Amino acid sequence: QVQLAESGGGFVQAGDSLRLSCVASGTIYNTDNTGWFRQFPGKEREFIGAMRWRGDRSLIADSVKGRFTISRNAASNTMYLQMNSLTPEDTAVYYCAVETRTRPGPIVTREDVYHYWGQGTQVTVSS
Repeated sequence: QVQLAESGGGFVQAGDSLRLSCVASGTIYNTDNTGWFRQFPGKEREFIGAMRWRGDRSLIADSVKGRFTISRNAASNTMYLQMNSLTPEDTAVYYCAVETRTRPGPIVTREDVYHYWGQGTQVTVSS
């Protein structure tokens, strides 16, 4: 069982940067994939990026590539989403998620493969 808790959301100006954190309680294995999604009002969750916990594979969505990066600190069981050059179009609720796997596999962008989710953190970007 894994519980996830995001933090770091808030209200920022266009062009600002923000770093979201997601602390996991419970064990994340090297074969697991950890991801970030966001949800706009009235829309389904959108994949942002994910990485294998082992750190040897990652994927970033084209829509945020070059502005957003993902990372993790295995020692503290924490994953991060660094967001730069934010625009009002980035306003959404941001979620972290974990896909548990018994063996390494590809990064999947569909939300239904992820087993554990954080509660979400709101990011609002004003123009």
